[in-house]
Amino acid sequence: MIAAPEIPTDFTLLQESETHFSSDTDFEDIEGKNQKQGKGKTCKKGKKGPAEKGKSGNGGGKPGGPNRMNGHHQQNGVENMMLFEVVKMGKSAMQSVVDDWIESYKHDRDIALLDLINFFIQCSGCKGVVTAEMFRHMQNSEIIRKMTEEFDEDSGDYPLTMAGPQWKKFKSSFCEFIGVLVRQCQYSIIYDEYMMDTVISLLTGLSDSQVRAFRHTSTLAAMKLMTALVNVALNLSINMDNTQRQYEAERNKIIGKRANDRLELLLQKRKELQENQDEIENMMNAIFKGVFVHRYRDAIAEIRAICIEEIGIWMKMYSDAFLNDSYLKYVGWTMHDKQGEVRLKCLTALQGLYYNKELNSKLELFTSRFKDRIVSMTLDKEYDVAVQAIKLLTLVLQSSEEVLTAEDCENVYHLVYSAHRPVAVAAGEFLYKKLFSRRDAEDDGILKRRGRQSPNANLVKTLVFFFLESELHEHAAYLVDSMWDCATDLLKDWECMNSLLLEEPLNGEEPLTDRQESALIEIMLCTIRQAAECHPPVGRGTGKRVLTAKEKKTQLDDRTKITELFAVALPQLLAKYSVDAEKVTNLLQLPQYFDLEIYTTGRLEKHLDALLRQIRDIVEKHTDIDVLEACSKTYHALCNEEFTIFNRVDIARSQLIDELADKFNRLLEDFLQEGEEPDEDDAYQVLSTLKRITAFHNAHDLSRWDLFGCNYKLLKTGIENGDMPEQIVIHALQCTHYVILWQLAKVTESSSTKEDLLRLKKQMRVFCQICQHYLTNVNTAVKEQAFTILCDVLMIFSHQIMTGGRDMLEPLVYTPDSSLQSELLSFILDHVFIDQDDDNNSADGQQDDEASKIEALHKRRNLLAAFCKLIVYTVVEMNTAADIFKQYMKYYNDYGDIIKETMSKTRQIDKIQCAKTLILSLQQLFNEMIQENGYNFDRSSPTFSGIKELARRFALTFGLDQLKTREAIAMLHKDGIEFAFKEPNPQGESHPPLNLAFLDILSEFSSKLLRQDKRTVYVYLEKFMTFQMSLRREDVWLPLMSYRNSLLAGGDDDTMSVISGISSRGSTVRNKKTKPATGKRKVPEAEESSSSDSMWLNREQSMHTPVMMQTPQLTSTIMRESKRLRPDENYMGVYPMQPEHHQPPLDYNTQVTWMLAQRQQEEVARQQQERAAMNYVKLRSNLQHAIRRGTSLMEDDEEPIVEDVMMSSEGRIEDLNEGMDFDTMDIDLPPSKNRRERTELKPDFFDPASIMDESF
Repeated sequence: MIAAPEIPTDFTLLQESETHFSSDTDFEDIEGKNQKQGKGKTCKKGKKGPAEKGKSGNGGGKPGGPNRMNGHHQQNGVENMMLFEVVKMGKSAMQSVVDDWIESYKHDRDIALLDLINFFIQCSGCKGVVTAEMFRHMQNSEIIRKMTEEFDEDSGDYPLTMAGPQWKKFKSSFCEFIGVLVRQCQYSIIYDEYMMDTVISLLTGLSDSQVRAFRHTSTLAAMKLMTALVNVALNLSINMDNTQRQYEAERNKIIGKRANDRLELLLQKRKELQENQDEIENMMNAIFKGVFVHRYRDAIAEIRAICIEEIGIWMKMYSDAFLNDSYLKYVGWTMHDKQGEVRLKCLTALQGLYYNKELNSKLELFTSRFKDRIVSMTLDKEYDVAVQAIKLLTLVLQSSEEVLTAEDCENVYHLVYSAHRPVAVAAGEFLYKKLFSRRDAEDDGILKRRGRQSPNANLVKTLVFFFLESELHEHAAYLVDSMWDCATDLLKDWECMNSLLLEEPLNGEEPLTDRQESALIEIMLCTIRQAAECHPPVGRGTGKRVLTAKEKKTQLDDRTKITELFAVALPQLLAKYSVDAEKVTNLLQLPQYFDLEIYTTGRLEKHLDALLRQIRDIVEKHTDIDVLEACSKTYHALCNEEFTIFNRVDIARSQLIDELADKFNRLLEDFLQEGEEPDEDDAYQVLSTLKRITAFHNAHDLSRWDLFGCNYKLLKTGIENGDMPEQIVIHALQCTHYVILWQLAKVTESSSTKEDLLRLKKQMRVFCQICQHYLTNVNTAVKEQAFTILCDVLMIFSHQIMTGGRDMLEPLVYTPDSSLQSELLSFILDHVFIDQDDDNNSADGQQDDEASKIEALHKRRNLLAAFCKLIVYTVVEMNTAADIFKQYMKYYNDYGDIIKETMSKTRQIDKIQCAKTLILSLQQLFNEMIQENGYNFDRSSPTFSGIKELARRFALTFGLDQLKTREAIAMLHKDGIEFAFKEPNPQGESHPPLNLAFLDILSEFSSKLLRQDKRTVYVYLEKFMTFQMSLRREDVWLPLMSYRNSLLAGGDDDTMSVISGISSRGSTVRNKKTKPATGKRKVPEAEESSSSDSMWLNREQSMHTPVMMQTPQLTSTIMRESKRLRPDENYMGVYPMQPEHHQPPLDYNTQVTWMLAQRQQEEVARQQQERAAMNYVKLRSNLQHAIRRGTSLMEDDEEPIVEDVMMSSEGRIEDLNEGMDFDTMDIDLPPSKNRRERTELKPDFFDPASIMDESF
């Protein structure tokens, strides 16, 4: 379709067109309304002049006629309201609403059209009304400018963006109204060269508005209008084709049978249809060039998305006219949009095109041009976009396999391992379509074959090959889950998988390699787990969902099928792969998903016996921990008392444990009685047997075999001799741990005697002592095992053991002594907080080294988490956490999350003690720095800066609610001040205390104090200060001065030094006008708050401190900038006033303070008028920043300076205009702007004409 010239901004619509539409389907004019009414008679094309317009139509009467009131039709307001309200409610039939409007239009088209115009204005959220006078005498641009001026600026919301149930369906009702309106008017009214011209011109003008509501609403209306016109054009094309065929058929008849009058009628009908089609093309060209071409790149993402969505509908609906590169390019360009919503619309629009294979030939050029972009969108940061991009590529693949290269496909293949399940499922469908959906013709003849000869055999092999080539062997569960929805029949063909593993290959068929067999077993296990559990693997789902009845039935059927097949096949598989640890470990997990009742109902007991024999053989052959634990779990799954096979399995298990226990006791006796050092064979026998017993003790209660005694002997001998092999010690510790836990479970669940409790208590205490001894072992693995077990035992047997009404277990509570706590802490410091690069000795195996580093880090994180758990549950003293907290910055990347969570949990337990622990950690770091660098260290050194940064991070963890942490912060400052003045300087009081620099660190927490608490802390600081200290200005006293200033910042006590207050943070950035000094702020009030808010200062209130005379109260708080003072005066020491009965004589400092204050007051009075306008601008800026930060700008007893300086003189108004930068004040506010933010705009200075003159 060739676009017509752009339409002007008034009601003019050009008709030139050179494009013809065509279609092959039929359409009948059942209503007979294809004749144009009044075309070229009642009006001319284009907008009428003012005089002409008032006369057109039946009701185009005089302004003062009987049907008019104040220039409006009397029913106009009602009808307008009714039209908007009906669409908003969306309850009435839209057909009747449109029919009523059409009747009104036939009666008086000016009034009806005015109603329609006001309907669009109201739908935009504008409260203005277009009057008849405006409609007759004003151009589009003037009407829109007028409506812009009357637009409600109180809120940025409008009907398309409003929330609430009444607006929920407004958009769909609005779009439906436009579609029904065009459909009902398609035979006559839209061709009268008046209604459509007016509406299109109005919507085009509104779409160019800078008001977002106008632009959004009019664009949506114009696009839906275009969609309805495309449907009309398609019907006209169909009608023209039918008419042409009828004409040709009639003309081809012989002359005797030819009806000339029918030929003339058909020819006239075709001519009229062609004229109608030309007009529809003009309308569509006008909308496309006037709205779409500008709005598809609008600044608002919703508007861009509307344009792309609708052009996709046009291309799909009328592909002959729109499906070409002239229109496809807009979709291709917009795929690079920065908003995911718009990119998503592009992909969904293209999916509708690629789904129809008949359109593929028209999409070849587009595909070649934008294919790479579509492939790259599979990795889009928006998951919804990535999913639709993969689905689009799947449609492209189905249309033509040659389009996508191998590299393109590989980019999608690896997404089957994505953690985001929708992306993975879409990629799995793509993979299945590409590699598994093709079936040769010869396969159709063997569909009924099963096992190795089934058509799925080759597909299963293909799946195995793909899994191995992807080199992500630990993610088989993800691969299976990705293909589960699209390849269920293939993945559930367990008979075929079993045949590939057990049966010999056919003639000419290559057998599976050992690696392929391992992969197939792992995939088979994952499919069985997915079928039995019916939920995605870990990391892919949000949790187990409730299954439907159909899903539950499928689950039961699958479990039955699995049990019937593998109850027979599993013993054979185990026998074949019994020596392969990896294969056996996976195969032994299958019984966990069996329906054990089938062993009895299906008379499969002999296969159960065969399975038990194979498991026993595997236990005897293997010493690998994974294999032994798999055997133990299999016995645990089979030993279910609910099923009749329990006795059979329990006997087999008991026999196996009896043999292992007897063998272990015999070997241990020989091993410990030998006078000479045991040889390696004896140690190996003891270790292998101990491994088997430990693996079974993990899942089974072996208390009746009394394994504690033999393990205790083994561990005690290891402590005495010190030459016990490390693996024997590790497994002996683990086995003894299981003994303790099983005895605790037995004591807890059943009625136990006092003797049982005492015996368990004795064994537990002895075991803890043994573990404590092994904490000092030379072998790191032994120490780690002892530490882990100790943390678990201390956690289990802490005071938490009595929770839940288990007070009878009180004798078992065990609290570690200080020596054990210190040893545990020493272990953490020596083995967790270490440099990871120390063990990097291999340059060749860089990849293996990286993997080992990650594994080692994971182990260290577990060790730290185990100790932190003891801190959180108050098993060990909270102050031991100081050594942990001080590592927060240094090891932030490795353990930052663990340490931060520990801080949070300890603060919930005891805020004050947690604060003491934090300050203790800073003190420890400070002492370490002193020991390393001495007291004359550089405060700009990295070490000291690191401690300050750590203090800042600690301060951030207290959050924004200062009331919750009030006491804790106050106590933190108390401990910090005491530490700073703890060590006096040996050289005398003229030199600062040795730890005075710590106040620089402590100042990082001053911002967390409330204003009244700053006063309290300031008073407490004075207790440690002498009068001479306050006069010191040397660099070594800077920490004290900076800390004092941090406490004075934001203070509200007039007795504080004015000069010191100027140097604080808040006094130089706020300009306020205070109320007259009527004694509102009083010293006793401050003292009351301090005494009530801080208990630790009560006993110090009677102490006298050096005082100075109260500073005279000022009438204004507008102070001079601190830069105007002498450098010495910035840090002049002034102390709060104590309630004395007499005042000491004025000293020199007091006189200086008073004179400076008086001189400053005079300076303020002289400059107040000169700076009034500037103060107002600064206040507005501070107010805006404060609103954004959510903090309070003014103090409780102060008011902002808001003087009426705006109209004092023209010069000041110009100054305000410059300061407020009205260029940024755009009426096009986003809907997220709330009313409070919008009130910051000053409409007095807003000229809508300045915006409307600019092109958007």
